[in-house]
Amino acid sequence: MSSIWFLEGIRKGRKTEKFPKASPKEPPLWPSRLEGKGEVDCPTNAIDNNAWDSGKCVFCRRCEQSYKPSLDQDIFTVKDTNQLFRKSFYLYKLDSGSCGACNVELGTIFDPQYDANRLNIFTTNTPRHADAIVVMGVMTDGMKEALQKAYEAMPDPKLIIALGTCAISGGVIGKSALPRDQYNVEISGCPPSPYTILKAISRARGD
Repeated sequence: MSSIWFLEGIRKGRKTEKFPKASPKEPPLWPSRLEGKGEVDCPTNAIDNNAWDSGKCVFCRRCEQSYKPSLDQDIFTVKDTNQLFRKSFYLYKLDSGSCGACNVELGTIFDPQYDANRLNIFTTNTPRHADAIVVMGVMTDGMKEALQKAYEAMPDPKLIIALGTCAISGGVIGKSALPRDQYNVEISGCPPSPYTILKAISRARGD
């Protein structure tokens, strides 16, 4: 059976996208940057005084009459980078209380379509080998100590990445895992798309 899949792969050719050096082939409408104006009844106060805060947005579409998705996947903020991470960038995943969606999308960037390994981005099962900790979900009491110990175990230099609205601002169900000024990278979305995640992490490692 394995030989059939091997031959099928040769027949179809390489399927990995060249993103982020090239434009995304199939960017999703939701989530993407919202454009528009007007006041709406936003459950997370992501829209206030005609300004949209992607870090608070859960993309519930309640504002769809006034704000439209643009397909722009650059809904992230990179505050700090380090050129040392360009040779290899190891991520340690920590779920502080998520629904699991951010976990799934983060795992997707290592699938053949995106292949984050080609950009020298990898995951590790221990914070002692990590360059960045990826925090997903709201803060739950049982994970406060785990997050602190994981961060302390990481060698310097190190980054903290907030993945998804829950980690950034608490979403609709809780409080953010950390204050926003403690994050080096914020990746918006509920959950973020693989395009957004891959480009944000690539920027964080100095690309």
